[in-house]
Amino acid sequence: MLKIVLLGAPGSGKGTQSAKLVERYGVPQVSTGDLLRHAVAERTELGLKAKAAMDAGELVSDDIVVGMMRERLTQPDAENGFILDGFPRSASQAEALDEMLTELNRPLQAVVHLKVDNEEIVGRLMARGRSDDNEETIRNRLGVFEDQTAPLVAHYQAQGLLKQVHGQGDVEEIFARIEAALADVS
Repeated sequence: MLKIVLLGAPGSGKGTQSAKLVERYGVPQVSTGDLLRHAVAERTELGLKAKAAMDAGELVSDDIVVGMMRERLTQPDAENGFILDGFPRSASQAEALDEMLTELNRPLQAVVHLKVDNEEIVGRLMARGRSDDNEETIRNRLGVFEDQTAPLVAHYQAQGLLKQVHGQGDVEEIFARIEAALADVS
């Protein structure tokens, strides 16, 4: 059983490391982006509410995102654990997640924070060559991430759940660091 949150800036390698953790521990990776796309495509009640917000150019409310997360974490494949990627993104989402997991009797075991130097991230994302990955946009996203994440780091540090992991280097080296950080929880 593994119940963790993966925190990290865009381009920090969360997706790559999530895939390795899924393979190693056999628990699903749960991403808010995937949940939103699926709920909209399936036209669920929450999906329709999310689509209305997105179509209006608004952020999807915490209530909707937390509701989707609750639905996903109560599915059978998540009974033995999960890897949350991209959630929580704010202090209010972290508090809602804590409450939900307490109700479900599935508390988090750890929060892995992949720490990567901003210049490394800019280089990684520029190398991807996506149209929305210009340097100014990337630096703006990093600033937003830092503003939103600083309270999460403090929140989980206060709970004794935070595991800081150096996220630069070879993929296998980084994965070994994550496994070492999780050695006492799995």
